Amino acid sequence: MRGGKFAAGVAFVALLAGPAGAETLREALVRAYATNPQLTGARANLRATDETVPIARSQGLPQVTTQGTVTEQVLNTQTRGVTQAPRIGQAQATASLPLYAGGAVKNGVRAADARVLAGRASLRSTEANVFTLVVAAYNDVLRDEAIVRLNQQNVSVLQVNLRASGDRFQVGDLTRTDVAQSEARLAQAQAQLQQAEANLVTSRENYVEVTGAPAGRLDPPPGLPNLPADPNGAVRVAVANNPALVAAQRASDAAGFDVRVARADRLPQVGAFLTGSYTSFLGSAQSIDGIVLQQDGGQAQAGVRVTMPFYQGGRPAAQIRRAQALEGVAIEQVTQTERAVVSDARSAYAAWQSALRVIQSSEVQITANKLSLEGVRAENSVGTRTILDILDAEQELLNSQVQLVTARRDAYVAGFALLAAMGRAEARDLGLDGGALYDPVANYDRVRGKSWDWSDDPAPKPVAPGTVNTPAQTPAVTRELDPKLQRSANPYTPTDGLDAPDRRRGGDGVTPGVDSPAARPDN
Repeated sequence: MRGGKFAAGVAFVALLAGPAGAETLREALVRAYATNPQLTGARANLRATDETVPIARSQGLPQVTTQGTVTEQVLNTQTRGVTQAPRIGQAQATASLPLYAGGAVKNGVRAADARVLAGRASLRSTEANVFTLVVAAYNDVLRDEAIVRLNQQNVSVLQVNLRASGDRFQVGDLTRTDVAQSEARLAQAQAQLQQAEANLVTSRENYVEVTGAPAGRLDPPPGLPNLPADPNGAVRVAVANNPALVAAQRASDAAGFDVRVARADRLPQVGAFLTGSYTSFLGSAQSIDGIVLQQDGGQAQAGVRVTMPFYQGGRPAAQIRRAQALEGVAIEQVTQTERAVVSDARSAYAAWQSALRVIQSSEVQITANKLSLEGVRAENSVGTRTILDILDAEQELLNSQVQLVTARRDAYVAGFALLAAMGRAEARDLGLDGGALYDPVANYDRVRGKSWDWSDDPAPKPVAPGTVNTPAQTPAVTRELDPKLQRSANPYTPTDGLDAPDRRRGGDGVTPGVDSPAARPDN
């Protein structure tokens, strides 16, 4: 099973690498793996969870305390007998070792270990979530670049249409209404282009947020491997591998150990102790006739202490009931998480399949719309179609092209989300060997056995870089449009009007919205 996942990861690495010269999806994922603050913060949170294990273990280790006092007598009203020395120094040391704590220490360590395992699974889930965000941001930029290109192309076509309409108006082929319709549709296309450019800027800024660097020229993403053939197969893998479900199961285990810890509070406690003390009168001991009545000295005691609680006001029972209720919460959370995993897997599969069908339909629609546009143009040339019919056909073609690039993005993102739901979208699955992969076990092994009070770590420093110094993103497009989506920007050949005044004056036709016949008061 693991070998199969490794082979799939190696194959996906080859796909992610892509050609040289542009940023690949793999490079974006590697950078996010190293610098995304959500991921680096989750690692720090897991390291904090690791420390709960030595904290729990410390409850079963020896405890040593010391205490020192110096007392100066400032008032003594005694007039008879031997008075206490006016100055006393005392030092005391106590060592204790719990021998039996009703299972509290053992089950506390088990609960901490279970929470560490839950934290590791949560870190895996965070990895998958961050990678899903990167994949979505990467494909959002590709989609919005294509949509900007399509809208630029549409504006160019409509500008030519408007010039051609003005030329034909000059020779009497069209009316001012036809020209006004061309102007209105061009203005609409320009507004759509502005919106598309704004969406591209937003997608690029989101890309900077999740990856830590601006998007340059992005290569198309590779195909996704090992996608399931049916939703039932996706659910089976997801229920077995989804890290969020694993985390919930480990948290439920920890809650069960917490109940045992609470029960230990009403059981006997046995511990050994050793106490030593030393008292010094600091040269102020009292004496009578040269006989020192108070002398410096020390003492030591050792023994075993047994504590048996008989009545604690109902506190132990309340703590047990509370722990049992929290265990019930954790058990129900497992069921809730399982439901969410099943729903996510099925929904992602449905979204992926739906997007694939939309791609097929859009490709057919584009081909049909191109033929329809050519037919409408031909019919317009013989007078059976209006300019509005052509403009509508142009818009329908644009809509189908935008639908295609959107569906391509949706299919890829849904496919990757499906892999994430199945627990197959983490760093080891993707083979992100841009550096050493983060090992969550290394820190656990480092701190688990530590019992020295002065072995703290250096002060933490930021790992993820800020993006305040990255340049503001622009809607400039660096990728060429898919050849299948490119169109000719010269749909008309004017039949006449070469000697029209506007042609002689403007040199390149009617200026939309300014020199068009519909904008002149004499028309």
